Amino acid sequence: MAQTLSSTTIAKIEQALTEEREEGTLRTSVMTHLVWAPKAWLPAAERTLAALEERHPSRTVLLTPAPELKDGIDAFVDVRTFDVEDSSRMIGSEVVRVKLKGARAQAPASIVVPLLISDLPVFCRWRGEPPWGQPELEQIVEIVDRFVVDSGEWAGLPGSYDRLAGLFERAAVSDIAWTRTRAWRVCLAGLWPEIRLLGRLEVTGPEADALLLVGWLRSRLRKHVDLDLTPAKTMRRVAVDGVRVTLPVADDLTASDLLSEQLDVFGRDMIYEAAVIEAAIG
Repeated sequence: MAQTLSSTTIAKIEQALTEEREEGTLRTSVMTHLVWAPKAWLPAAERTLAALEERHPSRTVLLTPAPELKDGIDAFVDVRTFDVEDSSRMIGSEVVRVKLKGARAQAPASIVVPLLISDLPVFCRWRGEPPWGQPELEQIVEIVDRFVVDSGEWAGLPGSYDRLAGLFERAAVSDIAWTRTRAWRVCLAGLWPEIRLLGRLEVTGPEADALLLVGWLRSRLRKHVDLDLTPAKTMRRVAVDGVRVTLPVADDLTASDLLSEQLDVFGRDMIYEAAVIEAAIG
């Protein structure tokens, strides 16, 4: 049975994890998965995680900052089990939800580091726009192997891409908005060699997706390409110098699918990084 711990300690969280693992349950974690989810992002984060547990058995530590409250931490500890085919044993996915209250919201490393599983990679999905240069972001970046964002959740574009680029030498960075442009990138690459003469890209779609798409073209073609953007919730139209591009097959991926892809990737994506640097121009 899951345990709710109010005004607790790391030692009590670790004890609860031990108690929650049932006899016969295999610890099959492949990573420690951190999620930074401010209150406004918490429902979306929990929906995405619910669909990931069986695909990526892990220790998930979901961090919700609450700086307005008195210093301390509250936690909810649960171990979800899944049957192993042709076996009487089960695999377990550990979930620790932590509310960081007061000054603890700016010191997540002191909570997270003791909960990391040694010798396994550490991924962080940061919901919303990171607070650039602030202690909570700086500490998380120092302890993760991969830092996963969705720049479509940000209000500070295109300038925030400059700040994001500053993290590239410190952790491998993934952007779910970049993944959403994949089918369009494949389609545009198929227009080679004529596309080398491109001067203007027209996009009806989300700002982040459009900026990354034009940033990719600029970096690959090694020339400036103008962007004409008509905002929309999804990518609905792309045109090259006024000629509409038809997308033959679109990726039909859920939020969980998009995050799941990032949790299978290791190392830096230099093509994405080059696109971010060009996208910062606007």
